[in-house]
Amino acid sequence: MAKDSKVFILSASEKKFCLELASKSIKYSLMNDSLFSLRPDEVAGLTENLKRKKACFVTLTNKGVLRGCIGHLASFQPLYKDIIQNAYAAAFSDTRFSPLTAREFSGIEIEVSILTDPKELDFTDFKDLLSKITPKKDGLIIAKGFNTATFLPSVWEEIPKKEDFLSQLCLKAGLGADDWKKSGLKVQVYSAISA
Repeated sequence: MAKDSKVFILSASEKKFCLELASKSIKYSLMNDSLFSLRPDEVAGLTENLKRKKACFVTLTNKGVLRGCIGHLASFQPLYKDIIQNAYAAAFSDTRFSPLTAREFSGIEIEVSILTDPKELDFTDFKDLLSKITPKKDGLIIAKGFNTATFLPSVWEEIPKKEDFLSQLCLKAGLGADDWKKSGLKVQVYSAISA
């Protein structure tokens, strides 16, 4: 079996490491104004899962309110590097927010979402699309022309109804709220492991 076709499962200790690594990345950058990196001996001691090429998103919240969310949809580098870079970007480069301050850091909650590779979703019309998406499990990427956007599976907690989920995702992509009912929309689906 090819390595990439194996089911990707993180242990409790690996999930804990992912969260600690994201936190370290942000804390280091607050104190040093540069990107955190692991020493070669630290990398050598990582599990195979953490060294595997995987894409992730890092989400920051403050008292349940979004404070930053940045990630990659395609895997191109080891998971530990993706976590370090995306934690930094979520804290300091999310254009919707001002850069995180040291004062705010203690009140921040961090979530790391490790993604499966997105797969094209074949559907005939909007009713078929609705029947093929699974709330609380599926993350979606939509694209129409040059407009594209994604919602992680965790967004279902805020927007549990399929129709609302798709409408809000279209708006995020700069499309009309009902563009998911029209032809020409491409949809990809993925799932995520949360740490």
